[in-house]
Amino acid sequence: MAIITDELMRQRLAATRNYCIVILHAGPNKHADGAEKIIWEHGRRNFTLRADGLLSIVCPVSDGSNVAGVGIFNATVEEVTKIMDEDPAVKAGVLVYEVHACRGFPGDSLPK
Repeated sequence: MAIITDELMRQRLAATRNYCIVILHAGPNKHADGAEKIIWEHGRRNFTLRADGLLSIVCPVSDGSNVAGVGIFNATVEEVTKIMDEDPAVKAGVLVYEVHACRGFPGDSLPK
């Protein structure tokens, strides 16, 4: 295992910056007619947000729980709230969301 010194921790913690985490939950219209098409368009929008550099990490959740997904945004809480309020699945009540300010390490990514 790597040895992490106090000095290294201080250096890395000083380099953190603000991000936002969105947690998506199944909404009241999760099983409504046309919900699958709406989720497809939600996914398309996520691809656009990723391409535009706003949505850094997307993790759909398919474990049978009420959690539908998690995303990490490179934007403020206010910006993310505006983005999510315009999401087709949120507007249709297929998904609901919560947004949380957080800090993270620039350059972190999921392993390939």
